[in-house]
Amino acid sequence: MRALGLDIGTTTISAVIVEAEGRKIERSYTIANESFIQTKFAWEKIQNPDIILKKAGKLLDEIFEEYSDIRVIGLTGQMHGIVYLNEEGKHISPLYTWQDGRGNLVDEGGRSVCEILKEEFSVKAYSGYGLVTHLYNCRQGLVPKGASQLCTIMDYLGMRLTGRKTPLVHSSNAASLGLYDARRGVFLRETLKKAGADISLLPEVAEDFTCIGSYKGIPIGTAIGDNQAGFLGSVENAADSILVNMGTGGQVSALTKDFFETKGIEARPFAKGYYLLAGSSLCGGRAYAALEQFFRSYAEAAGMKETDHYAVMEKLLGSRAENTEKLKVKTTFSGTRENPEKRGSIKNVSVDNFTPQALIYGVLDGMAQELYGLYGKMEKGMRMPKGKIVASGNGIRKNRYLQEIMGKKFKMSLQMAEHEEEAAYGAALSGMIAAGMLSLKEAVSI
Repeated sequence: MRALGLDIGTTTISAVIVEAEGRKIERSYTIANESFIQTKFAWEKIQNPDIILKKAGKLLDEIFEEYSDIRVIGLTGQMHGIVYLNEEGKHISPLYTWQDGRGNLVDEGGRSVCEILKEEFSVKAYSGYGLVTHLYNCRQGLVPKGASQLCTIMDYLGMRLTGRKTPLVHSSNAASLGLYDARRGVFLRETLKKAGADISLLPEVAEDFTCIGSYKGIPIGTAIGDNQAGFLGSVENAADSILVNMGTGGQVSALTKDFFETKGIEARPFAKGYYLLAGSSLCGGRAYAALEQFFRSYAEAAGMKETDHYAVMEKLLGSRAENTEKLKVKTTFSGTRENPEKRGSIKNVSVDNFTPQALIYGVLDGMAQELYGLYGKMEKGMRMPKGKIVASGNGIRKNRYLQEIMGKKFKMSLQMAEHEEEAAYGAALSGMIAAGMLSLKEAVSI
């Protein structure tokens, strides 16, 4: 028997075929998402659901032509974003993604939706979170006519595959929309209503991994957030391990039974009775990509266009003098969740360390330090200390120097996640749990 995991990411759509008994990936697929819609607003980040559904459907058709013994389908995808649906369960809006910036736009009174929520209701929520987007749209009269419900893009895919007309959203995705009480498992309906949001569009929520219907006779599990799916697909012993992910952004996560939140740390629902503590760096791997672009732009201006700058950067790291005083780089180039206006910095510059090697190392060290600082906050809310780092994401998988820096920074042994498509693999496992083919204890040893 086999399980299929599907991940609707921001830039790619991925799928894996998992052999159920041994839980090994037999084959993986990745295609470009390429559904962004160009608009006249730099802050608006939206995607076309029709393109996403068409690409995902085509991929599934190709898979089912090859595999006839798939017994369950698990779903995951980009968290936080929303799509509006009509009474028939069909989308009538674009996908407002997690990158959308309307929550930080100031109104006639000089305040943003995020500031209003914080100042008037003592609620911390960030731009890009679906219910922040929804609240802004309600206040500005931008909710599409005929909208009767909303959900994430992976929940919507599950609806279209199963023929459902209403979404059933896992608590991991519900919480990712913001204005959700993870401890009680409910949306902050009164706050939303008082702030000016239409709460009749809020979806039904499920706390457990469960099935929402079937596609071609195959059960489909509730879609789970990609943070939770990535953890499920990477960590085999949650009692002793943390997960560090470095992709476009960065994230450190740990599983616990204790609800704990503090500045920069969220307690995200995982499964009933368990929370995934998560701290995120908005820039993450983009910091290293920005540095590569910096070197690239200079080289191209000097007439050197056909150069693998990442390879050159790795070579320079290998030639770095160990006793050179370090540059102190803060890689908050895209701000933080708490302070979007915050920017990075480069300090401790001298004539001896103002070199490409020191700058490259400093950026990697800054990327690691940002996550380590978040883990330091997180650690205060956990009863049991962790002893191992499981690392995932191409930003660290393809950079052995970052792996070394991260291990030293945390003072823990570091191992790479076994599977590269961690979220899609985790989605497959969540589907197996929903279908009764696997227990949560078997999946992550809790």
